[in-house]
Amino acid sequence: MVEVAAVMRGVLALMRMAVFGLSLGITLISFQAYRQRPSERLQYAFMGFAFISMGVASTVIAQIGVREATEVVQLFFRMTESIPFIIGFTMLYISLYRD
Repeated sequence: MVEVAAVMRGVLALMRMAVFGLSLGITLISFQAYRQRPSERLQYAFMGFAFISMGVASTVIAQIGVREATEVVQLFFRMTESIPFIIGFTMLYISLYRD
């Protein structure tokens, strides 16, 4: 049973790395769009995707280093992981509804 759990952790790590790679790709594309046609909407979209990428990176880092931590420390890391996502999605929301 331990081997299955180790394999599943490895698969989860690969999946999170794939999500991180995709988020960086979207961030790069949004930055290039902003550089080609600077506008406030594209600037907010780029910043939103950048914060979402930071959130994804924090989940990957937390998966690697927080296993041995106490439950309170793990809960704290889970809470702080959500902050970049909140900021990122707020920026995307602003980019879509800004005039």
